[in-house]
Amino acid sequence: MPSDLSFEASRTRIAAASRHLAGGVSSNFRLGMAPTPLVFDRAAGPYLFDADGNRLIDYYLGMGPMILGHTPADVIAAATAQMADGLLYGGQSAPEAEAARLVCAMVPCAERMRFCSSGSEAVQVALRLARTATGRQVIVKFAGHYHGWFDNILWSTTPPPGANGPVAGSLGQPRETDELEVLEWNDLPSLQARLARGDVAGVIMEPIMCNQGAIFPHPGYLEGARAACTATGTILIFDEVITGFRVSPGGAQQLLGVIPDLATFAKAIANGFPVAAIAGRADLIDLVTQGVVHGGTYNGQAVTMAATVATLTRLGDPATLAAIAPRGQRLMAGIQAAFDRAGIAAYVGGLPQIFHVALGLRAAPRNWSDLGKMDRARYSAFTAALLRRGVRALERGAWFLSTEHDDAVIDATLAAVGAAVQEI
Repeated sequence: MPSDLSFEASRTRIAAASRHLAGGVSSNFRLGMAPTPLVFDRAAGPYLFDADGNRLIDYYLGMGPMILGHTPADVIAAATAQMADGLLYGGQSAPEAEAARLVCAMVPCAERMRFCSSGSEAVQVALRLARTATGRQVIVKFAGHYHGWFDNILWSTTPPPGANGPVAGSLGQPRETDELEVLEWNDLPSLQARLARGDVAGVIMEPIMCNQGAIFPHPGYLEGARAACTATGTILIFDEVITGFRVSPGGAQQLLGVIPDLATFAKAIANGFPVAAIAGRADLIDLVTQGVVHGGTYNGQAVTMAATVATLTRLGDPATLAAIAPRGQRLMAGIQAAFDRAGIAAYVGGLPQIFHVALGLRAAPRNWSDLGKMDRARYSAFTAALLRRGVRALERGAWFLSTEHDDAVIDATLAAVGAAVQEI
């Protein structure tokens, strides 16, 4: 198996682009990739083709959205047909109404919904609704959970061990965080005690902690959080930007059977088109027609809505996600076995559509404190070794699968994994 792919053309093009484009990229989450941020010329199915002519098996999947692969014929056809009828109306369209109907039919909490353009924006709507509905200001989030890059919520996404209080995720954020508190996830007594004070507007969490690592809620944790929020009049918000329409047609809330008051969605909802959504109780969502401002020039843009309809129509068929399951399970087991054979401590966990590999751990992590002990430097070396063998995996540990990762692709991936494990 080749282990010497070159990425010099990408390096050269990033350097040239950097003269005009800060860092050569338009998102900080694309910086720092070893050996260089990559430049791509095209994509097809489960593959990316980069500036050096390399064909890479892709487990980034656009950081999660491309659940139907890079070139799904039905989604492309729907978007192309709509383009012939116009791009942006400054008004509504039939695909927008149909997309909203599908969201409400698929998502358990979705009595009503609104479209947004990014997951970060959808979270801001959820926080605004929670504060309006309760008349309170405090929001509770959890260490290691990510809810977008805006000032009021980019706190303690990767806090250092022993952090006392919220930790800013960026330079330039306001120093005051009086209206945000950070707790450890999967600790129900601490959440119950905090909510008992009666001043929390909303609790926001990833129902399965997927951004930093695929960690499941402890048995009874989500049910306890739901009960505590109901008892104290607190709005429970699930951030399903990653899990929505990926782990089941109705997201993690359907899979786990716990229904939040509000939920946010993005990524898999439109298979690569910039679409997000806020959904939930009708009385809460309807506040956007009663003084709570929610806007966006590109919200509900007709082409993206046509893509959303096509994507959700396919994902609404349980067989679509079911087809990914055996391949994802085989990949997870194969990666775990490769590290076990090499005597390298590793934990591979999550769901077959989205799982996480943590080097240095021998047991399932319970929260960010556990996950923070993973050997990130060694894992980065592992992903670099994989990339030289034609497999692209996120350096933070997440692996996303699509319907296009067939058995032959899994076989090729596991061969690369075995060689990369030996290299490190």
